[in-house]
Amino acid sequence: MANRLGSIDDLRNLRQRLSTETFDPGKPRIRVCCGTACTASGSHKVIDSLNGEASGKGIDMEIVKTGCQGMCQNGPIMKVEPYEIFYQKVKQEQAASLISYTFVGGLPYRQALYRENISSEPISEMPDLPFYKKQVRIALRNNDKIDPTNIEHYIAVGGYSALEKALASMTPEDVLDEVDRANLRGRGGAGFPAGQKWRHSKGAKGKVKFVIANGDEGDPGAFMDRSIMEGDPHSLFEGMILCAYAMGAEYGFVYVRHEYPLAVKNLKHAIKQAEELGLLGSNILGSGFNFHLDVREGAGAFVCGESTALIASIEGERGFPRPRPPRLSEQGGGVWGFPSNLNNIETYVCVPPIIEKGADWFNGIGTITSPGTKVFALTGKVVNTGLVEVPMGMTLREIIFDIGGGILNDKKFKAVQTGGPSGGCLPAKYLDLKVDFDNLFAVGSMMGSGGMVVLDEDTCMVDVAKYFLSFTQSESCGKCPPCRIGTSQMLQILQNITEGKGKPGDIEKLIDLGKHIQATSLCGLGQSAPNPVLSTIKYFRDEYEEHIYGNFCRANVCKGTGVFVINLAECFRCGLCKEACAFDAVKEGRNSYFIDRDYCTQCKACYNACPIGAVKIRKQSVVKLEEQFRIPTDKIEILERRARMTLKDLLAVKPTKILTCKTTCVVADAVTMMDGTNVGSILVYDEEGNLAGIFTERDIMHCFAKNIPFKEQTMKTVMTANPITLDSATDISVAIGVMSQKRIRHLPVMEDGKIVGLVSYRHLVSYLLPEVIYMAEDIY
Repeated sequence: MANRLGSIDDLRNLRQRLSTETFDPGKPRIRVCCGTACTASGSHKVIDSLNGEASGKGIDMEIVKTGCQGMCQNGPIMKVEPYEIFYQKVKQEQAASLISYTFVGGLPYRQALYRENISSEPISEMPDLPFYKKQVRIALRNNDKIDPTNIEHYIAVGGYSALEKALASMTPEDVLDEVDRANLRGRGGAGFPAGQKWRHSKGAKGKVKFVIANGDEGDPGAFMDRSIMEGDPHSLFEGMILCAYAMGAEYGFVYVRHEYPLAVKNLKHAIKQAEELGLLGSNILGSGFNFHLDVREGAGAFVCGESTALIASIEGERGFPRPRPPRLSEQGGGVWGFPSNLNNIETYVCVPPIIEKGADWFNGIGTITSPGTKVFALTGKVVNTGLVEVPMGMTLREIIFDIGGGILNDKKFKAVQTGGPSGGCLPAKYLDLKVDFDNLFAVGSMMGSGGMVVLDEDTCMVDVAKYFLSFTQSESCGKCPPCRIGTSQMLQILQNITEGKGKPGDIEKLIDLGKHIQATSLCGLGQSAPNPVLSTIKYFRDEYEEHIYGNFCRANVCKGTGVFVINLAECFRCGLCKEACAFDAVKEGRNSYFIDRDYCTQCKACYNACPIGAVKIRKQSVVKLEEQFRIPTDKIEILERRARMTLKDLLAVKPTKILTCKTTCVVADAVTMMDGTNVGSILVYDEEGNLAGIFTERDIMHCFAKNIPFKEQTMKTVMTANPITLDSATDISVAIGVMSQKRIRHLPVMEDGKIVGLVSYRHLVSYLLPEVIYMAEDIY
């Protein structure tokens, strides 16, 4: 490594030398991904084999061990230069062929090239792959180019040129203004402008200030910050140094969880190299500017991703959130009481290109309110899982289908969960939503740190909500009762629903608890914990209702739901279902097997054991019809399809007029409005525009019976408060059951959180009866 740099000119001269010496364009070179995923797939063993084969054939070849190149699903992956060939899923035993074909014969080794499917032509160059074609790399700009353990590689590709520019020609205020003008919003989830945060920290009293990078990435399936720390640590350092220069700080910490061993190792190694070269420490590049950086490892608590809990952990205390004010950027709020600026890893990494190329360049990418790019960890039921970086404003459809390759096994797309366990689940109708901070927030989700989990048609949304809530509940620090007790109560309700023990009113309880937790929790993690539950209720309420009122999980995921039957036309009597049943519920007759429901515990052992899918899980209502009317088995599909009529179907053929008034409306005026428009009910809203109650013809009769003065009383005193509402996708049979059980005659219908119509019990029955007769005629 070069000697310590004493001036800006020394850095400039070193870069000029390294740019010509480090990556000779004519030399054979393989850039092999050595990120966590590819390492687990055996990339280091492949490297050893490649080195051995090249040495044996006398080929002078360089291998660069890079960070994560993104396409984790197909690792180990590598790029071969100067041929610009991209290889995927390379195996150790393919090393000899790869060297012979590529470096001896000058031809691509076809067996390791990327193919979209077995019949398609292979694609040899990385930019032509659908996975990379639409990506724009700013935060991940160096991950596929350099060895993260070699600082000279980083300098050779332009590293620390932004620091050079800032120290040579910009004042601290100039740097701050440029970041502010770029409108760089924090990539950790909240999206708060980094420039405003820096300016607030800069204006705090006191000479001692800290710059902190939040690398505590605890979201399930998220590995954006991890990949940057592992693959390009010096980009992070350069961004932090620029922040320290702008706000007058001399000390910094990178807070990273202990479960990221490769990131910790590369960060510490990179700090040592930067200190030896004079890019960290005292008198950086002879400018008189000092900045000392250290790594602090967390113990893996999810709550330590929250800013105040992170500060407590750095101080050596237990990771508990603290009430604010004071804020971190104020005296008394940061590390050991000193003003501190906290951003996540990706935010800092975006700073050097902004300083080098200018705020106008950055604002030219993305959207007006959310400029730049965002890194997403694309996971779940998608063909190409991995790390993607796209301009803000790209649609979910482009990310999932164009870059991600669509849904595994040609299944139907059902939902995408964005923002980690604190985010929301968005249905198919939002596939064309342009992804940025504001658009995601508007539809009930959030950007979060960048997790994006794709769900297919076989996913139970109630089970998904339970999974994410169980994570946040177990990770709750327990300091504040709303989060500690509220999430536990919500989880218990979800547990009951998925076990077939749900009760009417559970959905309303979940909504009330979720809103209470959001409003009263101490920190942002508690405030966002109910999001997955509330968003799935908002967009997939019919599945909750199906679990509760129909005791059925359409995805066949939840145990304790549905009726188990054996389709005799498909069963070939292998007996595996009987062997798997621990409760002797599967009985053997003379010519068939059948399930005795008195013994069946709905454990799904027989369902999972059947090799041909002859064990079916049916709705209880369908099974009763089958048994009562002896419907042939081949007619069950027809019955299920026609029986699934929803409230939306009813509203389409019987549109209703919605009449509304305020809680302060006089009863006499409401009655006059109902009589004049010939409607049987009126919705009552409070002053904040929320549905507070419903006033029906029956309520009018109650007023007469109680001698209530119509011209003096207001709707608030006579209305039916907290009316039951159902989603427009709810089965009509479920709606009839709810209205019969609750003894109500008018039901508001919701869609996307808004009331779209009213249905009456009379309308439901009058609509359903002809359909039942029609089905019976068709079947028989």
